[in-house]
Order: sequence, then C-alpha cells, then structure tokens
Amino acid sequence: MNDHILGDRGKALEELFFAKENEKLRQALQQKEETRNKKEVLSAASGITDDTVLEHLVALDIRSDTLAALSLVPLVEVAWADGTMDDSERNAILSAAEESGISDESAALLDGWLATQPGSEVLSAWKEYVSALMGSMDAEAKKSLEQELLSRARRVAESAGGFIGIGTISSEEEEKLAELARAFS
Repeated sequence: MNDHILGDRGKALEELFFAKENEKLRQALQQKEETRNKKEVLSAASGITDDTVLEHLVALDIRSDTLAALSLVPLVEVAWADGTMDDSERNAILSAAEESGISDESAALLDGWLATQPGSEVLSAWKEYVSALMGSMDAEAKKSLEQELLSRARRVAESAGGFIGIGTISSEEEEKLAELARAFS
C-alpha cells in the first residue's frame, strides 16, 4: 500500500514537473513566434531586411509606424534639400514607401511631407531619435541601419539628376546626406 501511494505521488510530481516544463516551452515558442511576426511587420514597414537590425528594433519595442517614419524622413529631407520637390524625387519616395508597405496613417503623414516641406522640428526629432536608437544597438546593427537608411536617401537624391542634369546629386543634397550621416555618429 505504501509503495502504491508513493508511486502515485511520484507520478503526480512528475506530471506537475513536466506540465511546468511544457508550459515554459510553449511560452518560449509563443515568444519566438511573436518576435518573428514583429520582425516581419517592421521589415514591411521600413524595407529593412537585416535580421540583426530587426532583432534590435524588436528588443527596443519599436513600432512599425515609428520605423516607417524613421525610414522616410531622410528621403523627404534629401528631396526637399534644394527647396523644391521634383516629380522624380516624389516618385522615388512613393516607390520606397510602397516597398515599405507603410500604413494608411503613415501614408497620410507622408502625403503632407510631399506637398509641403516639413519644418525643421521633423529633422530635429529624427536626429534625436536616431541618436537614442544608436545608443541601444551594437556596432553591427548600427552600421547596417545607417547603410540601409542612407542608401535609400541617396537613391532619392540621384533620381533628380542634379543641377540641369549635370552630376547626379546637387550640392544641397550632398550637404543634407552628410547631415543625415552625422546623426549616426
């Protein structure tokens, strides 16, 4: 009888232990799936495909709309660098936004930025955000994010063709690209 009770209690203990272990595994799998989904959403919102950068952004709890704005501000700033927005620049930005799959809310914000040059507070807020973000990322992720964002901005600058078609990037756009790059240091 004693052996039977001891056996039953041992079995109950094992079941309890394994139930807790199974719950831990289930939660770990659920967390992994949530992280993967968040990375997919962030990638779609920003066009960023580097897994290391996406991991860091998820860990920092960056929202997709925030990231969409983060990725579009440099494009808009470069396009407006000379005080005007050319059709080719507008099309390059819209193409980048479409590739990013930005939300309707972000698209409305972008439409406003394409119609009217954003105030200096937008670039200031972007620089502050990038600076804070850089303090939370390792060197590899920083470099990858910088390259991703600045290469897209450079493509917008190149789309305008420079001054009367001479050169590919105007001096104002080069200055703006350099200013954007300094935000990553």
